[in-house]
Amino acid sequence: MIHFELLRERNVLRITPDGPLEQADFERISNIVDPLIASNKKLAGILIQARSFPGWASFGAFLSHLKFVADHHRQVERIAVVTDSGLLKGASRFADHFVHPDIRQFAFGQEERALAWLESGR
Repeated sequence: MIHFELLRERNVLRITPDGPLEQADFERISNIVDPLIASNKKLAGILIQARSFPGWASFGAFLSHLKFVADHHRQVERIAVVTDSGLLKGASRFADHFVHPDIRQFAFGQEERALAWLESGR
């Protein structure tokens, strides 16, 4: 499951997974983010904060994740990954070759530094 919060004044989406990612998670996020992107044309950034990657609840959840990325990556300027997980760090380095946003990793606990980096790209 994903908890998320839209930081409207910063034009940033904060995502905090706390269990296996579910198909409905990406639908809920789209319902919140899509209207903001429609009005602002871009999202300054996404902050992903997780000690470790929880995986997906099902293959359908994995496909929903891929669809969300494909549908939104051109409307996001930067992604900050705040984690100590080797898997998440490696995945973000890999994804950096295939998606539009700049991706940068921060140590777990450096959320304010990550938010400052996201906002500096505007």
